[in-house]
Amino acid sequence: MVNIAPTRVLIVEDEPALADVMRYGLEREGFPCSVAADGTDAARRFREERPGLVVLDLMLPGISGEDLCRMIRAHGRTPIVIVSAKTSELDRVVGLELGADDYLTKPFSTRELVARVRSVLRRAQPAPPAEQSDPVLTVGRLVLDPDRHEAWLDGDELSLPPKEFDLLATLMRRAGRLCTRDMLIADIWGPDYFGDTRTLDVHVKRLRQKLERDPRRPELLVTVRGLGYKIAPPDRP
Repeated sequence: MVNIAPTRVLIVEDEPALADVMRYGLEREGFPCSVAADGTDAARRFREERPGLVVLDLMLPGISGEDLCRMIRAHGRTPIVIVSAKTSELDRVVGLELGADDYLTKPFSTRELVARVRSVLRRAQPAPPAEQSDPVLTVGRLVLDPDRHEAWLDGDELSLPPKEFDLLATLMRRAGRLCTRDMLIADIWGPDYFGDTRTLDVHVKRLRQKLERDPRRPELLVTVRGLGYKIAPPDRP
């Protein structure tokens, strides 16, 4: 098991009773916390305190939770766990597209919150350095260099965030073969991932926007219905 170092958490929640419960539960497990009750104060605290993780409610006075999430993500890879009363699939997808690492719906227990925080922090830790170089992967029009963290389509470099890059690399290593949803989630997000599995679909959708001539009719990153996905190079160049 990976040890999680003490990490300061910024809780952004405008309900004082819930904020107190979350703070108590996290600090009891060794995570020092600070609390912001609105988006403006949260933005200030984030700049000044540089927390290691942010627990973020979306419905806030002042700066909205959505705008705050975009701001945090624009400044780096600080992990974000959204906690929200919005429970629809669309709300979850929007939260993940904003750059959140996990999405927790209210009501929830402090035990689940702590588990989600630990899981996100484990996934955020850098992987140990590879002992040897990974080979450059070529699949049809796609080329990916794992060591340089670069990928190209038809000679044009692709702009891929870390999770999209890792997902594409995993699919290309098994080009032409099925990658089940469970296998992809375990490989990209870790076997202890607690979040919604639809985060995988969000990342596949983003990749298709960058890879496919028509993302609505994918030819390269195809769905194996009910099972998962695979990279299947088109016959034509």
